Amino acid sequence: MISLLILFGVLGGIGALLTVTLLRRGGGRTDTVEGVLREQEAVRQAEADRVSFGLGAHNSLPTVSDGYIRRNGRR
Repeated sequence: MISLLILFGVLGGIGALLTVTLLRRGGGRTDTVEGVLREQEAVRQAEADRVSFGLGAHNSLPTVSDGYIRRNGRR
């Protein structure tokens, strides 16, 4: 019984530590221009990958050349 209480105490302590850590971080987005540009590029890349590798958009499986063509702007 005591070991069960110790286990719950440790888990509760870890949960409290994680909560405090997340609240202290602030959770703000990137404010620098470089960070915003990286984020925009990542969004564009994700969109290109969804189009290129989406199985519903093609009758066949995607190939390596599909991703290469779309990434380099050759449509």
